[in-house]
Amino acid sequence: MVLAVDIGNTNVVLGGYEDDRLVFSARLATETKLEADQFALQLRGIFDLYGVQAGNITDAILSSVVPPLTDTFTRALRIAAGVETVVLTQQLPTGVRVDIERPEELGADLVAGAAGAKALYRLPAVVVDMGTATKLTAVLEDGTVPGVSILPGVFLSLNALTNGASQLSGIALQPPTRAIGRNTAQSMQSGVVLGTASMLDGMLDRFEAEMGHIETVVATGGAASFIVPHCRRKIVLEPDLLLHGLYAVYKNMKK
Repeated sequence: MVLAVDIGNTNVVLGGYEDDRLVFSARLATETKLEADQFALQLRGIFDLYGVQAGNITDAILSSVVPPLTDTFTRALRIAAGVETVVLTQQLPTGVRVDIERPEELGADLVAGAAGAKALYRLPAVVVDMGTATKLTAVLEDGTVPGVSILPGVFLSLNALTNGASQLSGIALQPPTRAIGRNTAQSMQSGVVLGTASMLDGMLDRFEAEMGHIETVVATGGAASFIVPHCRRKIVLEPDLLLHGLYAVYKNMKK
C-alpha cells in the first residue's frame, strides 16, 4: 500500500492506494502543537479503523502547506508505518510545469491538484480547491500552470461575517430556496452559498477569457460539495483530487 498525505491549514487528508485504487481516505485536524508520536497514535487508530496492516504500507508521499508539521508528520509516518516519506516539491516528476513569476511560491497543494487534474481529466482545466482559502488554478493543455487566483474560503468568510457583525449569528451552511432572503438566516445563506457559486461562475468566465476554452473544471476541498451544485457551469466534484495527484506523482517517480 502507498499512503498519500496532504497537510492543509485546517485538515490533514490521507489515503491508501492498492493496485492503483484508493481503498480508504480519512481526515485529521491540523494541530501544530502535536508531537510526532501523538500523530502516530492517531494514524494507528485510522489504520485500525479501516483494517490496514501497518506492515503492508511500503511507501508514502506527502504535500504540505504547513511547514512546521512537515517534518513532524514524516516522523509520525516512520513511527506508525515504518516508512520513509517523499515530500512533494517541484523538483519531483510532477507532470506539471509551473510558469509563474516566482515558481517556488506555488503551494504544494496546488501542484498536487494540478497533477491530479492532468492525470484524470481533459485539459485545459481549472482546479477549484475550496479549503481554508478558495484557490483557482489554471492548467493548460500541456500541463503548464500559468497562474492562480486566491480568495478567502467559504468557512473563513462566514466566520468573519458572524464575528464581525454583532447582529449576525452563526448559520448552517445549507442552500436557501431563493436568492432574496426573507429572514437573516436565509439572507446569509444566500450570500454565502449562492454568492460564492456566482463568484465561481464569474471567475471561471474570466479565466476562460484569458486562457481560452476550458475542457474541465474540477473542484475539491471541504466546502466544494456545498457550493458546486449551485454553480451554473459544469463542475466535476472530486473530493480526493489532491490524493490522486500525489499518487500520480508517486507513479511518475517509479517509472
